[in-house]
Amino acid sequence: MAEKTMPYYNRELSWMDFNTRVLEEAFKKENPLMERLRFLAITGSNLDEFFMVRVAGVKAQVNSNYKKHDDFDLSPEALLKELEEKTHRFMERQYSCLHRSISPILEKNGIRFLNVEQMDGQQRNYMTEFFHKILFPVLTPLAVDASRPFPLLANKSLNIAVYLKGKEKSKENKNEGEKCFAIVQVPSILPRFLELPEKAGRSFILLEDIIIDKLEELFELHDIKAACPFRVTRDSDLEIDEEAEDFMNEVKKSIKLRKRGRPVRLELLQKCDKDIRSFLIDMLKIKKNEIYELPGPLDLTFFSKFASLPGCEQLCFKPIQPVSPACDFWGSEDIFQTIREKDRMVHHPYESFDCVVKFIEQAAVDENVLAIKQTLYRVSGNSPIVAALIKAAENGKQVTVLVELKARFDEENNINWAQKLEKSGCHVIYGLQGLKTHCKIALVVRREEDGIRRYLHLGTGNYNDSTAKIYTDIGLFTCSSQYGADASSLFNVITGYSRPPEYRHFIVAPHGMRNFFIRMIRQEIENAKKGLPCGITVKVNSLVDSEIIFLLYEASQAGVPIRLVVRGICCLVPGLPGISENITVISIVGQLLEHSRIFRFENGGVPQIFMGSADWMPRNLDRRIELVFPIEDEELKQRAFEILETLWNDNTNARIMQPDTTYQHVNRRGKAVCSSQLTFYRQAQERLKELQKLEKDSPLIPIHTAE
Repeated sequence: MAEKTMPYYNRELSWMDFNTRVLEEAFKKENPLMERLRFLAITGSNLDEFFMVRVAGVKAQVNSNYKKHDDFDLSPEALLKELEEKTHRFMERQYSCLHRSISPILEKNGIRFLNVEQMDGQQRNYMTEFFHKILFPVLTPLAVDASRPFPLLANKSLNIAVYLKGKEKSKENKNEGEKCFAIVQVPSILPRFLELPEKAGRSFILLEDIIIDKLEELFELHDIKAACPFRVTRDSDLEIDEEAEDFMNEVKKSIKLRKRGRPVRLELLQKCDKDIRSFLIDMLKIKKNEIYELPGPLDLTFFSKFASLPGCEQLCFKPIQPVSPACDFWGSEDIFQTIREKDRMVHHPYESFDCVVKFIEQAAVDENVLAIKQTLYRVSGNSPIVAALIKAAENGKQVTVLVELKARFDEENNINWAQKLEKSGCHVIYGLQGLKTHCKIALVVRREEDGIRRYLHLGTGNYNDSTAKIYTDIGLFTCSSQYGADASSLFNVITGYSRPPEYRHFIVAPHGMRNFFIRMIRQEIENAKKGLPCGITVKVNSLVDSEIIFLLYEASQAGVPIRLVVRGICCLVPGLPGISENITVISIVGQLLEHSRIFRFENGGVPQIFMGSADWMPRNLDRRIELVFPIEDEELKQRAFEILETLWNDNTNARIMQPDTTYQHVNRRGKAVCSSQLTFYRQAQERLKELQKLEKDSPLIPIHTAE
């Protein structure tokens, strides 16, 4: 079948569907109340980034008269129209969820947001004292007139527009004072909400409501005619000149420009005064379809912090406490000896990320370790891994770190780390020109009695100890000499001018990964034609690549059963007669963010399984350095197969994609309830108990601690 006639669902529209699945979790009565608020906040921050990057990108295409190269996807003009309709409807649903679904239950639980009119005397006094002591000193009212231009408002900041009239009569109009406008920024340095004294239950007021009530104290020479909170989202898709002599400086300049990007969305309260509305439209040069009038409060992302309110733990998910140490490292004092015994696999966050931190920390102080090489894409604000790399350099190890400065919205954080690493003596590389380095790999070179040995950690997720508590990822530790040789070759490509080698085990983008996946899918097609066992089971975050999608359609038509677990964007349309009836797609959205990438091919009855950092998107296959690696140890292979099957059997957080691109919850009728995330958590706990029992029953007294 010609590619033109093949169905391809637009990636932006598919992303909106993904955010709708997150919003459904906020509507879901089975979820704890505070978690519903947290899901609502996530939809808000997701949408912010979507406007800043994807919507801004489509607008730029429309403005530049860009003509698309493919004829299976929407034109930028048609897409922008659909997106504007879809985002308006989506934001209406967000507020319907808050006001109709969540707020009444918050009140039943004794939690209320008050406006000033609803407050009693004691609460008003408390608010006034807070305003004078804490809020007033950090406020900066900005007048807008001939000598004071409209201020440059930070992207996503919450502001209040104020319409004023002078108390003294103007020359032009003897009856009333001069009309003018001002802006007051709601300080993001303070919490967005204030808890008020309350006899029964808990009451809160939003910062902007306090400021609006006290505006007269900020503008004493004027009468306040109207005030309205508003928020601007700006184009933040950085364009970085990768050929600049000072690349870090170029990234810093681009980050500053992001704050000044063209507005792509203006959020206002529905009851906004018409003069204020006209003033903002005029000043921001915003178009009518870029205005979102909402019942408020604006910027739902603050509910993420509100959901973690002390004293409301019973209204949250029971936390998934990682098993520590990870089961494969139980009783291990010497991490290198443990890896020498056999390959080790760790499933986060069910098993603690500490073993990854310990791997680098132990390498930093081990006198036999000669070198550490590592890629860092996103790390936490106070990263123990970076601290260990700095310590290693100070201890005289040769430390080479690739810090990806182009990791979107983590650029500033990564610049700070890069500078600290450089100061300590690490050799820091800022990624390759034209390519993001997204692979997750750490290599430790160690001198041992029988020569030099290379120890590796390969992962599906970032070296970030914070997100490792909420993202599901898998890591492999090995000291296989062939994997070690591949790792050295990969680092030589990243750090030097080495030609991409023929890897023995690694599959590396951008030079070999696309061809590898095409070859594997074609092999399944051939096996289907020969009547041999065939099948493809894949878990990715996004499936966008048209070549892979059209090949999967071909495989379906050849009779290959295909099972896809795609959390986010899926441009493939399953279940279409004659095209994709052998393809099933599910999306799992739950307490944790599904992040691991796993690929299984039946391979004529000898199944192979791979893991890594790459999604099936053009950027991952063609414009990034990505790594996918096979799991070869038989025991770990079996465990990896079981992980995929458990995910596939989820009937709690899984939704199945329909041929019309909508999603429905998996039918649970007649089946036992299965949440893959809680199953993995339970399994990790059970494995640990088994190990504790074995140690307790052992006649030998261990000479090490369980730590």
